[in-house]
Amino acid sequence: MRPVEPTASGHLALEGFQIYYETFGEPSARALLLLPTWEIVHSRHWKMQVPYLSRFFYVITYDSAGNGGGERTEDPAAFEFDRVTDQGIGLLDHLGVRQADVLGFSRGCSYGTRMAALYPDRVASLVLIGNGVIPDMSRPSGAEAARFWEPRESYEGWEKRNANYWFEHYEDWLRFFFGELFSEPHSTKGFEDCVGWGLETTPQILARTVANPQLAPQMPSLEAVTRIKCPVLLIHGEDDRIADIEASRKLAEVRPDFEFVTLKGSGHAPHVRDAVKVNLEISDFLRLPQPKHRSWRHALTRKPRRALYVSSPIGLGHVQRDLAIARELRTLVPDLEIHWWAQHPVTRVLEEAGEYIHPMSRLMSSESAHWEEESSAHELHAFYAFRRMDEIFLSNFMLFHDLVRQEQYDIWIGDESWEVDYYLHENPELKTAPYVFLTDVIGFLPVDPEGDPWEAHVYADYNAEMIEQRARYPRLRDLSLYVGEYDELPDALFGPGLPHIREWAREWFEPVGYILPFDPAGYRDPAPLRERLGYDTHGPLLFAAVGGTAVGRNLLQKVAEAFPILKETVPDARMVMVSGPRIDPRELPDAEGLEKRAYVHNLFEHLACADTAVVQGGLTTTMELVAAQRPFVYFPLRKHWEQMHHVAYRLDYYHAGTRLDYANTSVESLAAVIEQTLTKPVNYREIAPGASRRAAERIASLL
Repeated sequence: MRPVEPTASGHLALEGFQIYYETFGEPSARALLLLPTWEIVHSRHWKMQVPYLSRFFYVITYDSAGNGGGERTEDPAAFEFDRVTDQGIGLLDHLGVRQADVLGFSRGCSYGTRMAALYPDRVASLVLIGNGVIPDMSRPSGAEAARFWEPRESYEGWEKRNANYWFEHYEDWLRFFFGELFSEPHSTKGFEDCVGWGLETTPQILARTVANPQLAPQMPSLEAVTRIKCPVLLIHGEDDRIADIEASRKLAEVRPDFEFVTLKGSGHAPHVRDAVKVNLEISDFLRLPQPKHRSWRHALTRKPRRALYVSSPIGLGHVQRDLAIARELRTLVPDLEIHWWAQHPVTRVLEEAGEYIHPMSRLMSSESAHWEEESSAHELHAFYAFRRMDEIFLSNFMLFHDLVRQEQYDIWIGDESWEVDYYLHENPELKTAPYVFLTDVIGFLPVDPEGDPWEAHVYADYNAEMIEQRARYPRLRDLSLYVGEYDELPDALFGPGLPHIREWAREWFEPVGYILPFDPAGYRDPAPLRERLGYDTHGPLLFAAVGGTAVGRNLLQKVAEAFPILKETVPDARMVMVSGPRIDPRELPDAEGLEKRAYVHNLFEHLACADTAVVQGGLTTTMELVAAQRPFVYFPLRKHWEQMHHVAYRLDYYHAGTRLDYANTSVESLAAVIEQTLTKPVNYREIAPGASRRAAERIASLL
């Protein structure tokens, strides 16, 4: 799912070929044209800039011929630098834009340089990233072009830049090229994206985009650079292996008025790999509009103290424990004012609890909606869903950064605030307040250890990056809390050559125990609870619940179909099915004795009434059932690394629940298992009380 969708898009015939364009933001805003680059990728390479910049600009992107939405053709004329540049001007004319700020990357720097030189009244300012334009650069010779087409005896390293190799081993060329492009460690996501985009064109087309003297701009580079009148920002990675940084240094020598930002340790595509830094450099250069009314408070008069609490929307369990911590915090720090940074469906729970949700939260991209799009038929490859959230995470972090730059907080508290945690470690200078991170899961574990070796490598790479970040910047988190005990963590390796999860957690996390939003002692007897909540006290009472996303629709369907079969042997059984805020209960089957609800407040109270429950493999719901000592059946989502490994291990530790596999469970067998759990004795390990108080005490110590 993209963080922002285009406000307009379409195909357009310009300069003899079809291009594809998209616009984002309000047309009345200042225009920002993001140029295409080499046809080996398309305009999605700007995905880390578009959501952020479209909050301030009318952002325009386009694919010229060759890749993305552009026309597929092997006509070399389609790839002439001058033609692609003029298509950008034609697109501005089509959209009624008189002048725009312009961004170019790699080959796009040539387009931008020529555009600013030939159309000075159309380009307000220019940003060049990974520039390869050298002032005294000569046009490619015919000999160079011929060599590109000639077979070679071997194809090692850059010898792979050859048409014959591309035609026979195109994907290997892509993997080599993008391996060089992303020279930074732990760049597997950008690498994977770019290889995928490269596969959207053909080696035959790509070969026509290089090694042809007719493709290069007609205006000599030095003349073009000299004619530029607008402000220019150069951003270049010092470890660029595609376009050496010397190109930008020479450009800056010829035009010392150009701003020049060197990114040490960055490769050719810092706008992808170091997107936060690049976005902030762009925003400073373009002088984004500031709020007309700003305020600041003297440090000693900042009362009451204020906390910004980031509550993850992936599952409703986080917000319940966050509210429990917040209640304890307020008893320890009476003057504490809490602002919540949250999105639907978490905001619904917070609103019912009377909490203050920061208004900027509404601008966040939906994380839970993304997870729903990634799921199907009780299957959610949670690691890949997490991995494909990169642009959503970046978009939401930029919003978070804007907030904490504008307002002062005494502490940031993040419950599985993955985007905040990751990008702060990538940009530690942006931390401006004490920061607390808490989580109930540590480490990605492959769901199929014998499967794809690349997948196993990527799991381990993510873990290695986290381990290295923590070791390099231990100061960044003032407090790391694990919601549980060390023994509840799987005794497994993070990956080959990496430490054990449990051992590493002992060094980097403080355990507080499992946090519950209630005192289990008051929920062990279901009879008074049923009476208080209005349930009939006669006959077995069953519950089915799947959390706050739509991924549980198939499980609820199966449970609804199994219930009439159960009624044949347990005729007085009744079931309450809680579908959650994203599943319409009317879409689920009806049955005698089955009551369907979209949402119930404090679900844990209702689950504590159950003679048995059927749930997904989510941690919060299952642990609430453990705390209430209620029998239950649970179905871990297929390919969900946390539910299959971490949650299942923890439930085994507590000797709790009956685990079933969704695909291998028929409605008949499900009915039989539910009936068995009605008489199955419960003897779970006890959850130690007081976890929310312990967490609050540790957080309060920072205030």
